[in-house]
Amino acid sequence: MIYITQLIYIIKGQEQVFDEFESIAIPTFLKYNGRLLLRVRPTENTFIENHINKPYEIHLVEFETQQDFDNFKLDEERKNFLHLKDQSIKASILIQGTKL
Repeated sequence: MIYITQLIYIIKGQEQVFDEFESIAIPTFLKYNGRLLLRVRPTENTFIENHINKPYEIHLVEFETQQDFDNFKLDEERKNFLHLKDQSIKASILIQGTKL
């Protein structure tokens, strides 16, 4: 298994566009042996300490293999809606790892 953690920073006012993109992207994980394990929208009072800007959302996703994750990124249906991602996401940090 590989694990993907993503910190997502939204362009103010584009939350609905982001939700529209996520409604397409998240179900696509299943086509490629992926699964959304965690989707968190943190608030100011949920941070004990931070030295970076608070992300709008934090996702934890697992895929069975690197190839499954690569295939997900190349999915044609998902690619048709990347303009929604570009319109709504200011920045994201993607962290990839394996279970220890």
